[in-house]
Amino acid sequence: MSFLSAENISKTFPGVRALDDVSVPFERGSVHALMGENGAGKSTLGKIIAGVYTPDSGVIRIEGNEVKPTDPLSAQKLGIALVHQELAFCPNLSVAENLQLGTMPTKSGFVDRAQLKDRARALMHEIAADHIDVDTPLEQLTTGEEQMVQIAGAVGVNARIIIFDEPTSSLSVNESEQLFALLNRLKAKGVCLIYVSHRMDEIFRLCDTITVLRDGKHVATEPAAQTSRERLIRQMVGREVLTKRPKHLDITLGDEILRVESLSSTGKFENVSFSVRRGEVVGMAGLVGAGRSEVAKAIFGLDPAATGKVFIKGQPMPLRNIKESMRRRIGFLPEDRKKEGLVLGMSVADNISLPHLGQFSHFGFVDRKREMAEISKLTQRLRVKAPSIESITAGLSGGNQQKVAIAKWMARMCDLLIVDEPTRGVDVGAKAEIYQLLDEVACQGLAILMISSELPELLNLARRIVVMREGFLAGELSHEQFSQEALLHLMA
Repeated sequence: MSFLSAENISKTFPGVRALDDVSVPFERGSVHALMGENGAGKSTLGKIIAGVYTPDSGVIRIEGNEVKPTDPLSAQKLGIALVHQELAFCPNLSVAENLQLGTMPTKSGFVDRAQLKDRARALMHEIAADHIDVDTPLEQLTTGEEQMVQIAGAVGVNARIIIFDEPTSSLSVNESEQLFALLNRLKAKGVCLIYVSHRMDEIFRLCDTITVLRDGKHVATEPAAQTSRERLIRQMVGREVLTKRPKHLDITLGDEILRVESLSSTGKFENVSFSVRRGEVVGMAGLVGAGRSEVAKAIFGLDPAATGKVFIKGQPMPLRNIKESMRRRIGFLPEDRKKEGLVLGMSVADNISLPHLGQFSHFGFVDRKREMAEISKLTQRLRVKAPSIESITAGLSGGNQQKVAIAKWMARMCDLLIVDEPTRGVDVGAKAEIYQLLDEVACQGLAILMISSELPELLNLARRIVVMREGFLAGELSHEQFSQEALLHLMA
């Protein structure tokens, strides 16, 4: 008998069968991976176990007894905790307050601030994140630090079952190593760990058992030692995924589209200079905190303190002016699609057309028929899985939301596209599709600046890589010089 079992679980959302009669057993003192493409049902199953969703049919059992986690609080009482992929906190409250919402210590009817802080420091110490000040408002933390706080909260309730949904998607290399050490400690204590991730290296390093879901159905549950990367990919996508040499590497480059000279922003980066030509993909590498995203935002006009020079097609472009950047046909896909890339309460169609309503308008009125026709073509091209283009974006899986964010700029016909972590939280099949799309538009003459923390992604797709280190440009590698060792040497 399994410690935890999900039996014949089905769940339907409007227009989508998220889970279809799925049964999976989970063991105590084990790390069990849930894998599959975006929209396969992994996160939905995790959220049903954690009480975020209620299944349409099926049962959850712990030690053979049926349980009904109808909400996160009832799940917590059963010893179940969830570390979300998308962070769920009160940004205006401190780290200490967020960690103990609903369980704040009191003294004479008032919150005991000293005990509150002591408890929070103990929780952060448990996950080796003592460097995070528990008095800091959550909105002032980096995304990675927010993720560490959420992990501390899950560990702090002494859960018997912890579900991790893409826990390393926002973490630095060092923070990821701390998490892996924590997982091993929890496993040794007999905690049942469910691990949702697209990162194959992590899965084979950490997990004892792997379950694959595809289109809401159970495909396989196997010991990690008895499967392989290639077998997993075939099970996940139902087809071979080949990483081909990008075609844009063999085309003749066009004119210079972007030139950056001595770009600086106090406390973020200094004296950054590089260029990107038409048809070229230039990668930007660096450790977390090196200043890569900050440089991208400054080029697009989002940094009010930026100084230096930016030239588009040889013409100087004023800094700190987003309207001018868009007029010069620059597109920007930010790292955090939830906060900065999409309006989640709007439909797929409205998100895609938002930056360029002008090209669908006549005399101040939107030509809805033409707009919908163009958007339908784009969503089909990017294989966006949604009930319809009128569906609310918040209801899509992370990978499909990312495709919508990319489609937004594809519709604009940009000259320069800046993409920051374009495949973050995206499954292996969708990654291949995004790589192919970037390759296609580069072949059509688009200039691309691509920031990524995944070195294989940069090495495969870029023609040149510029490397940031501690706010400075540390060096540049041509395609002939590419290797992980050379990149890591410049980065560190």
